[in-house]
Amino acid sequence: MLILSRRKDESVIIDGRIEVAIVDIKGDQVKLGIKAPRDVKVFRNEVFQAIQAENKAAAAAPVDLPALDLPGEDR
Repeated sequence: MLILSRRKDESVIIDGRIEVAIVDIKGDQVKLGIKAPRDVKVFRNEVFQAIQAENKAAAAAPVDLPALDLPGEDR
């Protein structure tokens, strides 16, 4: 993990496409501004973890598909 010090109104550039700026600092809360191309998905970590858990649960869930009655097929 790279750790950087930044002050209010300073920013960092990631991969030449993403800018993360310090917008405001109040006590122990820091507000970030993120400029990124629309194809880059940006999530808070807790939201990302919830999405991953939902995807994992959906992939593990059994799928009960009805049998198909295809023409020319004897049962």
